[in-house]
Amino acid sequence: QVQLVESGGGSVQAGGSLRLSCVATRATYSSACMGWFRQAPGKEREGVAATASGGITYYADSVKGRFTISRDNAKNTVYLQMNILKPEDTAMYYCAADLTYPCSALNQYGYNYWGQGTQVTVSS
Repeated sequence: QVQLVESGGGSVQAGGSLRLSCVATRATYSSACMGWFRQAPGKEREGVAATASGGITYYADSVKGRFTISRDNAKNTVYLQMNILKPEDTAMYYCAADLTYPCSALNQYGYNYWGQGTQVTVSS
């Protein structure tokens, strides 16, 4: 079993930045594909960014150039640095782990474990 705990959400004005963190409670995290997903009210959950164990990263077109995903295997932690935030980035953000191979990238259906989510609100 893997438990994921997100933190770092909050409220910011458009153009601001936030960094989300997700701590995994299992050592096998280092071999996992880790992803960030988001769901806005009334919309389907969508993939935002993901990182495979080998360091390959994946980004949704809507966040390329603004968001950066990174991981610190020593701390079992994955980060999502979000810059130049826009009101349309407002959503609940979820961290997820995929322990299978190959990495599911931005396909949410390939992820086995999910965190509880952290709210990000961007005001105009």
